[in-house]
Amino acid sequence: MKPLTKSRFKLGLECPNKLFFTSKKEYANKSMDDSFLQALAKGGFQVEALARLHYPDGIFINTENYEYDLATYLTQEQLKKNSVSIYEAAFEHNGLFIRTDILSKKGNHIKLIEVKAKSFDPTDEFLFIGKRGGIKSDWKSYLFDLAFQKYVAQKAYPQFTFEAYLLMADKTKTAKVDSLNQLFRIPKDGNPRTDVSSNISSLDEIEASVLSEINVDAIINQIIANEHPYFDNLTFEESITLFKTSYQNNDYVNWPTKFGACKSCEFKTTPEQEKEGYKSGFQYCFKKQHAWKPSDFDKSNAFEIWNFRGKNLVEENRLLMQDITEEDINIKPEAGRLSASERQWIQVEKAQQNDASIFVLKEELKEEMAKWKFPLHFIDFETSTVALPFTKGRKPYEQVAFQFSHHQLNEDGSIEHKNEYINNTPGEFPNYEFARALKIALSNDEGTIFRFAAHENTIVNAIISQLQSSNETDAQELISFLKSISTATKDNVDQWDSERSMVDLNKIVKDYYYNPLTKGSNSIKAVLPASLHSSPYLQEKYAQPIGEINIGSSNFDKNQIWLEKNGDEVINPYKMLPPLFEGWSMLDLDDTISELDGVADGGAALTAYAKLQYVDMEQNERDEITSALLKYCELDTLAMVMIYEHFRYNLI
Repeated sequence: MKPLTKSRFKLGLECPNKLFFTSKKEYANKSMDDSFLQALAKGGFQVEALARLHYPDGIFINTENYEYDLATYLTQEQLKKNSVSIYEAAFEHNGLFIRTDILSKKGNHIKLIEVKAKSFDPTDEFLFIGKRGGIKSDWKSYLFDLAFQKYVAQKAYPQFTFEAYLLMADKTKTAKVDSLNQLFRIPKDGNPRTDVSSNISSLDEIEASVLSEINVDAIINQIIANEHPYFDNLTFEESITLFKTSYQNNDYVNWPTKFGACKSCEFKTTPEQEKEGYKSGFQYCFKKQHAWKPSDFDKSNAFEIWNFRGKNLVEENRLLMQDITEEDINIKPEAGRLSASERQWIQVEKAQQNDASIFVLKEELKEEMAKWKFPLHFIDFETSTVALPFTKGRKPYEQVAFQFSHHQLNEDGSIEHKNEYINNTPGEFPNYEFARALKIALSNDEGTIFRFAAHENTIVNAIISQLQSSNETDAQELISFLKSISTATKDNVDQWDSERSMVDLNKIVKDYYYNPLTKGSNSIKAVLPASLHSSPYLQEKYAQPIGEINIGSSNFDKNQIWLEKNGDEVINPYKMLPPLFEGWSMLDLDDTISELDGVADGGAALTAYAKLQYVDMEQNERDEITSALLKYCELDTLAMVMIYEHFRYNLI
């Protein structure tokens, strides 16, 4: 009998129907291959290795995932000791199975410690429970996971007293040594869960940990007692019973579909997966519950609508775009720009009318573009936030800016890949050199600077804060420059707004432009291919090698052609980039890692940088990843140039 594990329990909380699909190889499953990458991106393996030093001399229950009985037996033997620490302790009770990150036993008292590569502020009185008394959404899955662990462990060993803790990165702590993250390395071909190598044997060697333990037992007990129900119609124990029974009996629960859960369902198929014969769990649910026909899945639906929550549409079985009304959108106009609701309704109307034409607020866009000064500068940053800081004095998850690309568009139409910067050296904090290189790149004129979305402005604000507390001799000079190209974020104590503050090209798109080919997405990776498909100017120009159209490049051959077609369909240029990891394209990585906290885009670069930092590798592999990063970032800024050209030569 297959037990209900904690990972399956968490999956059931997301949607009980998923338990029917999760073990079936014939169903596409987006989450199957991404756990390593997500842990790599956030530094989860390193955090776990550091956490174990909080409980030195722990016994590791080193068994395969499927060896449930052996793991349980080995744990049982260790629990006979009066005092012991155990890593990956296993508990089984009546078809339920869990493994704990760290267990600490003293007498009959046992601490269950869940390690997370997540940061927290211990001074926040509303950290887990909001002002209205409910568990905050970003902590809910972690706490219910731990509640399941305590429930199973207590049932398995009623003679012991169990207490639940989280062990995580503490925002109030700073690293006391340089290269903290480099003390824990992932071998090139090893298992990152079991084979992380540590260059230290005790916390004394790093003076103090950046991790802290927090007692969450009271909340966990409340969850078990059903004081914070996950589902309105099921108690905590009833949820466990439902998940276990359905999973072990291979039953489809027929749990009612929900807009948010279905929109992000990992059991959807891509066209490529369908060709390979994979089935879609998403389609299974909608055929069964909403009587969708195969043709319905090819139609536009409400899940595609940008920034839309789909209130009541699932319950009313009105999920196809053709069924949506103006009342569903609740249109609220804004003067001089497209409001979010107006943009949503334009998307719906064009889908209903099968209208592929571009919508543009022509005069408003023209007026905005008239303000821009040549030469135009297009920049893109690649950044990382790591749990274990790179340098002494840094806190967990401080922003690290390791790369930028800079394209310049001159008034005569010529395009230059003007500058780029990358730091791929493990254990270094590159932000100040990054700022110096950026200053050199952008200080030669007063031309307008463009970014795509808020990320670059956020990073500039972060570097300013870091410089303010630094000992850099040119700190004030760099701060002055960075303020000249940015706007203070709302949470910044020091407020400023510069005339040359970076223009957000993503906001320009949202305010004045809608292309149905984007299917509601405003990501640069959706806007670029849509622009290429819709723009006669871009098609004529970029169907030629970049060497023939005088576009300088630092990383691509002069014979590179950016507009290629598969039949009538424009191939997304991002699909032409080399993979960062075997089997993972840039687009796949970005899509997968975008689900992490605080990562809106750039997940591919973040993950690649993490691998450069944490994984021991040959120089040729390091060079290949670096080369791929440089190409990726250069395309980001060239994409911005293309979008600008589309606006200038086709729309105004």
